[in-house]
Amino acid sequence: MIETDVMDTLLQIALGILVALLIPVAYRAARGPTVADRLLAIDLVTTLLIGNIILVALIEGNDILIDIGIVLAALSFIAILSIARYISEGRVF
Repeated sequence: MIETDVMDTLLQIALGILVALLIPVAYRAARGPTVADRLLAIDLVTTLLIGNIILVALIEGNDILIDIGIVLAALSFIAILSIARYISEGRVF
């Protein structure tokens, strides 16, 4: 089993990588040449944020953050489906 010091270090490195990945993805969401690029970038931003929330929950030992990540994932899924349907068909419902 991995010792807790090593595990904490690895989790913090992973958290740093996910935070660093947010920068170019946020740029793509702001400056994407097409609507589809922006939609995919926003979806990736929410996925990276969910990953960050889960890693913080593991580092801090806070179980409620995992529930928040699950709710955010469900809301993100519904939002992306609605936006994609609006782009393709011009209506949400």
